[in-house]
Amino acid sequence: MSFRDRTHAGQELALRLLERAGSGDLVDPLVLALPNGGVPVAAEVARALHAPLDVLVAREISTPIRPETAIGAIVADDPPLYDRQSLTMMHLSEDRLGDVVARERNDLHLVEYVHRGHRPPPSVNARTVVLVDDGLTTGLTAMAALRFLRRHEPARLILAVPVGSPRTTAAVRAECDDLVCLHQPPSLHAVGEWYEDFGPVSDTQVADMLRAFHATA
Repeated sequence: MSFRDRTHAGQELALRLLERAGSGDLVDPLVLALPNGGVPVAAEVARALHAPLDVLVAREISTPIRPETAIGAIVADDPPLYDRQSLTMMHLSEDRLGDVVARERNDLHLVEYVHRGHRPPPSVNARTVVLVDDGLTTGLTAMAALRFLRRHEPARLILAVPVGSPRTTAAVRAECDDLVCLHQPPSLHAVGEWYEDFGPVSDTQVADMLRAFHATA
């Protein structure tokens, strides 16, 4: 099965989450999306759950030598989360990546301002938080985001994705209270393989979706 687009994936994901809502597992939910691709998926989830929607910005860390390969991720001002195996294979140390991390963190804060402006991030304390993305490959950004959220003491922390690598899903599952993944194909090279339309999601689209939710809050 493949999804027509991220909206369709979000609708399918919402149906699975509504089953949990019916059993009382989703009390006072807050839906957070990993932008930009996770936002249209999360919008459908938030709409179905009658929950507020916001974003949690995470940035991948790569190197100039292999910019296509993620070796870590950052969220807010938390320390970077690294794939230790990748660091070893590339003969890299955290100290050598200081400039790269500084650039990515600066970009992260710029993206946060674009999406949120001066609006403060929502409180997650004692709430059921549903973190949504459009898929899991390396899982680094999701894992960094989950660890960040856990430090802020949600009542329950759920990761929800339409598709994910079985290996990554197993690794990330330990970081949350529940993980909802509709499809775990044995061989997942790229999330976009599971979407008929996997075009880029612009900052303008993200802003419009967030604005629509906040206008009715």
